[in-house]
Amino acid sequence: MGLRGPGLSLDVVGTGTRRVIELPGSTLFGAANLPYGVFSVPRDPRRRVGVAIGDHVLDVVPLAESGGATELVSLLAAPTLNPLLAAGRRTWTELRERLVEWVHGPADALRPHLLAADDVQLHLPVEVGDYVDFYSSEHHARNVGRIFRPGSEPLSPNWKHLPIGYHGRTGTIVVSGTDIVRPKGQRRGDDGPEFGPSTRLDIEAEVGFVVGTGTRVGESVGVGDFAEHVFGMFLLNDWSARDIQSWESTPLGPFLGKSFATSVSPWVVPLDALEAARVAPPPRDPPLLPYLRDVDERGLDLELEVALNDHVVSRPPFATMYWTAAQQLAHLTVNGASLRPGDVFASGTVSGPEKEQRGSLLELSWGGAEPITLADESTRTFLEDGDEVAITGTAPGTAGTRIGLGEVRGRILPSR
Repeated sequence: MGLRGPGLSLDVVGTGTRRVIELPGSTLFGAANLPYGVFSVPRDPRRRVGVAIGDHVLDVVPLAESGGATELVSLLAAPTLNPLLAAGRRTWTELRERLVEWVHGPADALRPHLLAADDVQLHLPVEVGDYVDFYSSEHHARNVGRIFRPGSEPLSPNWKHLPIGYHGRTGTIVVSGTDIVRPKGQRRGDDGPEFGPSTRLDIEAEVGFVVGTGTRVGESVGVGDFAEHVFGMFLLNDWSARDIQSWESTPLGPFLGKSFATSVSPWVVPLDALEAARVAPPPRDPPLLPYLRDVDERGLDLELEVALNDHVVSRPPFATMYWTAAQQLAHLTVNGASLRPGDVFASGTVSGPEKEQRGSLLELSWGGAEPITLADESTRTFLEDGDEVAITGTAPGTAGTRIGLGEVRGRILPSR
């Protein structure tokens, strides 16, 4: 479900008429977080917006109806977050202020609208319009360059001048918990191309950013305007068939090796919850062109964790990413490409400088040459049928706390 962590119980405290819901300090889904998702329940299959709080989902529609926020009801009763995304920064801020007020308000008003996480069905939170995946970790890019081009310069000449990316396929973006069918395709053989199921199926631990306010064709978004157009972020796994990708990617870029599936967390963490996580990005050399220059601290100190069959294999640090999300958005739109509510752009694989911080099996096994050992003593270079991957993450919250980024999980099924 994505609501995981210690001590996620809800208690009612107080005396007299002022009884409020209290969450333990260990919760990753407290009032400093309040991520948005879309849910339904068996007795009422209508999809609507919910907010994660402790190990519960808060049904915000009746709260908005009874709390005098009638102007928000139509946005929250929608089957996706898209209407809320389109409403813009002022509405996002107003809704968050209302949510904090409701969460800290009388327990009798809140408790009827708290649903146990295990009793709800979470859905894809946004209707994705366009999807762009970037390649923004210098550590990942250098590792990949060394694996495929040993003895050569690992970075391409343009890598430190612009955020490299590709346009992906939105129809195969799926919510966490969706099984992933092993893709088939062409791959390089000894005597020409071969066809069959991918034998080098991989993960990419990433962070995705969800666009809110759109733009018209011909407009561009400056680095300093990032927060006016981006609603929030979620965890993302851009599954990759490395053998298919390697054969097809010359002279163009990723195609069938990527388009078969991309998994995302059901919870979108709003930018307003990540203020304490903002950090300066790594030093840039050479200097950047003016449209890409930093105007404030837009790096994010996020800590990811990758588990394969419940065995932790990597802890990638997002703070090391060379290109920030604000720079990615500026580059994405500098040619006049438009934005729409629900568009998603992703960071690319998150990898740190240490071996245990690599965000893909390609790097962890060094192209298959160095198998990794799991808790059951089995080894892996790439994914086998039946394997399950879970990516989780946390970020600094207020007053020394941490907030949760949810979970994106997927299990590999045999090729069909």
